[in-house]
Parts: sequence; C-alpha cells; structure tokens
Amino acid sequence: MAAAAWWGWGAAAAAARLRRRLCHVMNSYTIKKQPMHQFVQRPLFLLPATLCNTVRYMFIQTQDTPNPNSLKFIPGKPVLETRTMDFPTPAAAFRSPLARQLFRIEGVKSVFFGPDFITVTKENEELDWNLLKPDIYATIMDFFASGLPLVTEETSSGEPASEEDDEVVAMIKELLDTRIRPTVQEDGGDVIYKGFEDGIVQLKLQGSCTSCPSSIITLKNGIQNMLQFYIPEVEGVEEVKDDEPDEKEANSP
Repeated sequence: MAAAAWWGWGAAAAAARLRRRLCHVMNSYTIKKQPMHQFVQRPLFLLPATLCNTVRYMFIQTQDTPNPNSLKFIPGKPVLETRTMDFPTPAAAFRSPLARQLFRIEGVKSVFFGPDFITVTKENEELDWNLLKPDIYATIMDFFASGLPLVTEETSSGEPASEEDDEVVAMIKELLDTRIRPTVQEDGGDVIYKGFEDGIVQLKLQGSCTSCPSSIITLKNGIQNMLQFYIPEVEGVEEVKDDEPDEKEANSP
C-alpha cells in the first residue's frame, strides 16, 4: 500500500508539472513574445480541456493572395459569415474592435473581413511577413477569446437587388453575387457594385484587390469579359473609389 500510495503521489506530481509546462508553451502571450508562431498556425497537438482548463488555442491558417502585400488569415471560425467589410484606413476601423487592434500593429496598412477570413495588407514589400505574423496571430487569437463583438456599427457591403432595378442592373448584380464575388473573395478581396451608366459598370475593389498589381487585369480580362458574355448591354467596366472617409478616431469606442 505504501508503494502504491507513493506511486500515485509521484504520478500526480508529474501530471501537475506537465500541465504547467504545456500551459506555458501554449499560452498566447508566450507565443506573442517569442518567434514561435508555428504553434498557432500549425499546432502539433490539441490539449484536452481536463488537462489544462486555462489554455487557449486556435488553428489559424494563412493563404497567399495575388497581391504580395496581402495575406489571408483563416481562423477556423465564422468572421462575417455571409458578407464582407473593408477597413482601408485606421479611421475606418472605428466600427470594429478587432480592426482597431490590427491597425495598432506596426506595418499594417489595411484590414478586410470576409465570411470566414481576415485579409491584412502590409504597407510595403520591404516588410517581412515573418515579422508581422506573430503579432497578427496573437491579436486574432486574443480577440476571439475575449468574446467581444466583431462589429459595433453595421454598414452595407454592397447594393442588393431591389424591385426598382431594371432588368439589366438586376442581371449585373446577380452575376456579381453568384459568379464573380465568390471568386474574388477566394483571393482575399471583394468587388462591390456602385452603378451602371451608359453601358459602363462601376465597381469598387476591396481587400487584397485594392493595391494588387493585377487588379486592372482582373477588372478587364476577368470581370468585364464575363459580364459582356452574359449581358450584351455591358460595354465596359471601370473602377471607382469612395470619397475620403470621415476623419473619425480609429480608437474611438
């Protein structure tokens, strides 16, 4: 009995040491301080809840986009589910606590939310993604663990079809929503309908598409060709940009 009791005590002590070590390795703040983002991106194992109740983990994947300055972060959780939101500047991030936190990372130029991904665009090609990724991983993981709402002020991500649209406009919007936008979102961006006048479809590019070297090719050879193939009334496509955003503080509540 004494030997059995000693063995039980030794096993309990070993399990306690293991819990402390694993909690230390997988703690988000440890990962943030050390260049070990692979533990967040590709965890070697998942800890059962009974082993360490305080551990927080997410399987965050990354995906390249046609824009070398933009990267998709896929948290494995719904982001906006069926819509998108664009934050081209820190001033526009007042609508989202997560976007504000991401803009606080030095080198982040813009942020874009998709249905199940987050696109982050860096300021220039000289910045190394390997230096930015750990802070981005930690920011996304900490935010989802906090339980805070992703968006505090709603905005429209496009112009849905309405009964007032004529047949051509309705067909343009339907083609954009069903065939074009899903493909563009796969590349970490989005395309928003802004108008149709004198045969020209006006579109706004968002996310990774805004500063992508191949954005003009996407507009002309991709979107324009598809619209003209299905809708003869379409003579061309042009990109439009919104007016300068209101100068609201990025850190406003």
